[in-house]
Amino acid sequence: MTAHQCTKQDQSTVSADSELSLEPYQNDIFEQLPSAQRRLQNKEQTQEDEVHWNPNQPLKTLPLCIQEKRTLRDRKNLERHRIGYWASWKRSQEIARRRLREQMRRAVSGLLLWKTTLHNIEGKFGVGVKAYFVFLRYLLFLNFLNCAIISASVLSPSLYNRTASVHKYLSKIFRENGSVLDIFLGTGFMEHSPVFYGFYTKQTLGSECLNTALLFFFGMLTILLLNLIMIVCRMMVGYKNTWLTGITFNANMSYKVFCGWDFCIREPEAAFLKHNLIKNELKMDLDEQKFRQKVSGRSLKQWILLYTLRVVLNFVVLVLLGGSISLIYFATNYPSLSQSQSQSQSSDPSSLNLLSGYISPITITLVNFVMPHFFSAITAYEDYSLTTQLNVTLARSIVLKLGSLAIYLIFLYNKYNKAVLSCAATEFGKEMYKLTIFQLLASFCNTFLVAYPRKLLVDKCLSSHFLRRVGKQQFVIQMNVLDLVYSQTVTWVGVFYCPLLPAISICKLVAIFYISKFNLLRCCDPARKMFRTTSSSVLFYFMLLLGLIMSAINLGFNSELNKSDSKCGPFQGNKTLHEVTSKCISTLPYAAKEGIRYMTSEAFAFMIILTEIIILTSYVSRGRSNQRTMERLKDMLVMCSSDKRYLVKHHATLLRRKKTTKRTEKAAVQQ
Repeated sequence: MTAHQCTKQDQSTVSADSELSLEPYQNDIFEQLPSAQRRLQNKEQTQEDEVHWNPNQPLKTLPLCIQEKRTLRDRKNLERHRIGYWASWKRSQEIARRRLREQMRRAVSGLLLWKTTLHNIEGKFGVGVKAYFVFLRYLLFLNFLNCAIISASVLSPSLYNRTASVHKYLSKIFRENGSVLDIFLGTGFMEHSPVFYGFYTKQTLGSECLNTALLFFFGMLTILLLNLIMIVCRMMVGYKNTWLTGITFNANMSYKVFCGWDFCIREPEAAFLKHNLIKNELKMDLDEQKFRQKVSGRSLKQWILLYTLRVVLNFVVLVLLGGSISLIYFATNYPSLSQSQSQSQSSDPSSLNLLSGYISPITITLVNFVMPHFFSAITAYEDYSLTTQLNVTLARSIVLKLGSLAIYLIFLYNKYNKAVLSCAATEFGKEMYKLTIFQLLASFCNTFLVAYPRKLLVDKCLSSHFLRRVGKQQFVIQMNVLDLVYSQTVTWVGVFYCPLLPAISICKLVAIFYISKFNLLRCCDPARKMFRTTSSSVLFYFMLLLGLIMSAINLGFNSELNKSDSKCGPFQGNKTLHEVTSKCISTLPYAAKEGIRYMTSEAFAFMIILTEIIILTSYVSRGRSNQRTMERLKDMLVMCSSDKRYLVKHHATLLRRKKTTKRTEKAAVQQ
């Protein structure tokens, strides 16, 4: 009984202590955590590196808990009574300006084009499909900017003091019996309109430095530089997100199960689709793991046979690319120049002339549509993983689309340099114009003449095993974005020879948006392969950058094409850019001449290189500091897990003590 009374007394003491001194007990536990011990050890360093709180900084942006934010709010209210009237007024004005900026930012974001439509698409099909339409809207805004630059630097100066010429052109349009086919071919009244290069002539607007030739060139140069800056900035943001989430972060199974859900989805069918996508992604990861095990178990003979098969299939891909280039070459040289000139001079071209004029765009579009399907079928036999198959197909499609356009440009250069034409640049602009128009026609025909009838057949003929096996057309996001990149590259390449091509591209992109929306909602099934937005967006903007570089190279080679253009364009009369610029510099004052001479010297180039080195050094140092911050965050995550393990261990110890106490009490009662 003595032992029993002692046990009861100890038990009552423990219960009383646990009820009366619970908070000190919790404080003791918190002080024993590994993270608390780490903070005590590094207290001096944290005091040195402490970031001072800015009273004007919003509390919601601070990475603090609710209790600390309340403490800071009370501290802010106390400081308002301590500081003077002038400092309090300045602080309140700064807060009011910040809130005004936030409200204006929200109002501007509410005015974004197709915001509600994109929200509905995101709710029904997820973020990946929305990324395609966001990319399309970005290209639309980019072309709006290009149109504004062209209107200010190309169109307005050319129309200045040309009122009589404009009236003469309009009267000529009404006198001639123009045809609707002129709009598709760029002939007739379209050939002499502001759409093409031949409309613009050399005019002096008060001085040698203010003429249409220099304004024309600097307008095109401004378009390329601004687009370059915008694309590089957008690509760097995507690259930073990809680097943070794609390289240093390993998305394991638990992350995909617990964090892979898209909470923007509202429709039950879309939720079921998202379930299937997550299941397919997990299945794809398991297949990749199984594939890695299969790769690790291959013998030397199997490796030799596999590499032999891959070499043969890559040779087949090269043969297909060579055949595509041959088709483009024959399509480019099929209509003779005499025929094309007779087409441009005839006032009523027939449908046969329309077809012959569109042989090259039809060939390029068909090649770009058919060949990626062959590439996808070939990669299935190369025994790659699913992710590698998709990346290889995308890389080959990129080479096909941009390579076919580059080869087509080379063929056009050779064709028009050998020919004797009144304005070769206008003929080149017609080809880019026809490529743009036909891509819109191809998108329309693919949706309303192929995808929609195919969908009707699949829905009506459910008993047909063949139609069920074929199914609806799939909305493959990667290939659709590649088409947009190709379209924008054509716009950049042809903007020098067809200055109003960005305006035409705006109309085309608006039409493609609604056609793609109809195709997505009514005609297509989602793609079977998972689309990762963060990993592919950088690739798409990189492709845009490649298209911009191609257009810059084209702008550098336009002087070779303009040697024969002595009767049209701003540089008519065998005037090159160097001659026009030299005349302008000769009329400038002495100080301006010396400044331009210094800017073209080696000393200025050395200063530019030194500035670039300083900027790159600052960015590298910022990158290293960010990397150190990331290491600290990773260390904090490790310490959080250590705290959890310590608490679990401590809780297990308490439970074990409780069981031991009960066992002792039971033994004492039995005694």
